[in-house]
Amino acid sequence: MELYVHIPFCIRKCRYCDFLSFAAGDEVKEAYKDALVREIRGEQGKDSRGVSSVFFGGGTPSLLPEAWMGEIMQALRESFRIEEDAEISLECNPGTLTQGKLLAYREMGINRLSIGLQSADDRELKLLGRIHSWAMFCESYTLAREAGFSNVNVDLMSALPGQTVESWRETLRKVLALEPEHLSAYSLIIEEGTPFYEAYGEDARRREAGDEPRFLPSEDAERQMYEDTKTLLGEAGYHRYEISNYAREGLECRHNVGYWERVDYLGLGLGASSLSQGRRFHNTNQMERYLQGNFEKEDVQVLTRKEQMEETMFLGLRLTKGVSLEAFRRKFGESCEAVYGPVLEKLTGQGLLKVEDGNVALTDHGVDVSNYCMAEFLL
Repeated sequence: MELYVHIPFCIRKCRYCDFLSFAAGDEVKEAYKDALVREIRGEQGKDSRGVSSVFFGGGTPSLLPEAWMGEIMQALRESFRIEEDAEISLECNPGTLTQGKLLAYREMGINRLSIGLQSADDRELKLLGRIHSWAMFCESYTLAREAGFSNVNVDLMSALPGQTVESWRETLRKVLALEPEHLSAYSLIIEEGTPFYEAYGEDARRREAGDEPRFLPSEDAERQMYEDTKTLLGEAGYHRYEISNYAREGLECRHNVGYWERVDYLGLGLGASSLSQGRRFHNTNQMERYLQGNFEKEDVQVLTRKEQMEETMFLGLRLTKGVSLEAFRRKFGESCEAVYGPVLEKLTGQGLLKVEDGNVALTDHGVDVSNYCMAEFLL
């Protein structure tokens, strides 16, 4: 099984972000840390399975003092059976890391960092509402290496307002020169309820309708950024293992892969979601209730066999290796071909799907229209 630990605090919320995150004072942060430790300890003895990965997400987990992170890690180790070789990842942002924090993370067993850069262009960073510059990112990255971190991911974002194909290429070149082990490269989505939606929502709708956008890159430019990402990262020795994720061989994010393969995971913290033994549920997203100790699981959904089949396909197909036909048969007692024969035949005939080496996977063209392909697997 896996653990996800949510730290919802940021110095300032980015203009594009719709995650459960916000700024808060030190008193609220400390109260949250104490509540989180109580929730973790309340899980002690409930699940004896080994934990293969722990992921601290946010928000900005690196905002918390290292002593508080130490308390959380100690509670996790005393409440769960964390495997000796578990991947323990922490999301962090430039401007929130210090040498002392990084050395403390190493000491407490955190062995993977995910640093949110988004762009190497300071003008683009300012537009996004990021708190850092390219120079600050480089400083944080150097500190991480000096502290001994040998597994580092860098988050990047393309199709930004005003971004050009060349400025995206330059971001890729600059980051590749640093030789991180992993890169996550996402295309910006304009989410409702964000400042970006107010500023660029109409522009996004224009582009979807095939009209020329005023501020966002054109559809052709966005497509070129997507192709450049595959080409430049591939030439640099990174293999694409998931639609938006690239890694050196053997350094794929275990937590991510587990999510797409529907490995059970327990979410801890405000609003955190879980998948456990065929059920999906989440914690309260109301801070006041959480601080009062309301750790009850909300919106518990017992997944039917049909729903589990659907999830297996439309989550698993995000991985470039696809879905194992043998694993499908073992899990559900019948073959994928028996359940999805017409869909497999249709998408294979359209050149969107391939069946090889015992797996069913999207072709390169299938990845380009992945939303269409995955919708076909809804029974």
